[in-house]
Amino acid sequence: MRIILAATPATGHLNPILAAARVLVAQGHEVALTTASAFRAKVEATGARFVPLPPGADMDLSDTAGLFPERANLQPGLPQLAFDFKHFFIDPIPAQFAGLERLLADFPADAILADTMFGGCLPFLLGARARRPAIATLGVSSLLTRRRDRAPVGMGLPPASDEITVIRYANMAAEVNMVLLDPLRLQVDAVLKALGAQSLPMPYIEALVGLPDLFLQPSVPAFDFPCMELPPNLHFIGALPTSPGEPLPADLAAAIGAGRRVVLVTQGTVANHDLGQLIGPTVQALAGRDDVLLLIATGGRPLEAIPHPLPANALAAAFLPFDALMPHLDLFVTNGGHGGVTQAVTHGVPLVTAGTSEDKREVNARVGWSGVGLDLRTDAPSVAQLRDAIASVLDDPAYRRRAQAMAQAFAGYDAATLLCDLLEQTVRAHPVS
Repeated sequence: MRIILAATPATGHLNPILAAARVLVAQGHEVALTTASAFRAKVEATGARFVPLPPGADMDLSDTAGLFPERANLQPGLPQLAFDFKHFFIDPIPAQFAGLERLLADFPADAILADTMFGGCLPFLLGARARRPAIATLGVSSLLTRRRDRAPVGMGLPPASDEITVIRYANMAAEVNMVLLDPLRLQVDAVLKALGAQSLPMPYIEALVGLPDLFLQPSVPAFDFPCMELPPNLHFIGALPTSPGEPLPADLAAAIGAGRRVVLVTQGTVANHDLGQLIGPTVQALAGRDDVLLLIATGGRPLEAIPHPLPANALAAAFLPFDALMPHLDLFVTNGGHGGVTQAVTHGVPLVTAGTSEDKREVNARVGWSGVGLDLRTDAPSVAQLRDAIASVLDDPAYRRRAQAMAQAFAGYDAATLLCDLLEQTVRAHPVS
């Protein structure tokens, strides 16, 4: 098959698409991948052809502070979500769509596979069917489909256990619709109209999942709420294989082999402008614990941004080889990036999570609900909160058992095979005219 891959230019969106590229190239498919110019080297390393997004979409969202300094003044929650949806995902739709049209003229593909939030596919899905190949999307976070308990999207609420909670959730959903989702739908419809496409037939967030010919969710049902309404085009495929990455450096391997419990903390690559939110208090919480080795990944920030001196039991780096580290970890402390959380649970590593920005409320809610860790439900936990939560997860073997059971659930899926088979089935069912 000839396949176009398309990725929103942010690490958490690009990495799953890169994983899909490696799988598809290894299976002999011809692959072109379009994303921001900043990621050319990463794309070419997969063996796929790199195609830059056109101006208007060719930006590196890893540097949100530089691109949108005004975002720092917004509180996590609905105001920040509204800003992110507009500037990160809706405004680039015309440029993304134009880029895909040009790429299709040069590279007539059997299918397009994009990350969930790559809105450049929407004009194809809401235009003439004869103008497009099969279109599939790949999930890059927890599912944001409609829920039977009527909970609002993005708030990270656990499944309702009684009718009173269902009523409360419905009232909250009405407010979220009014403040966030209804205005987003109007914004997207205006963009689609300008591009000659039909209006959305359903709410914007639901359309991202329900409109494509195929939706692939790189997770398992056991790690999602049972109250989710799943459209017929949706398939769980398990975790996509990660890149081989680098081996553990010798000094790090020696430190890990010293017999101490190993804890890794990170704030990822997006919500890491203030390392005092999670990394700083974690350093303080574990300082003086001779039985613990604390590893710190700053997500590319300079080590000087860590707001406290490193104690003797801590090692820090801008980036660490997560895949090589995971089998050695006793605990992962994170603000809740979907990719890192998935890596942890597929290795049976329990978690402590603390993050509410972007999609993190939803990701972290599933950590707490499933029992694979503790969700502190804040961006800035105190030293005492972290000390108690870390001690609880390290000392209670139930968290490790639940994480290992979740790893077994993931092991029951062959994501690479499912990705290829489902794409091929979709292409056969939706051939290019």
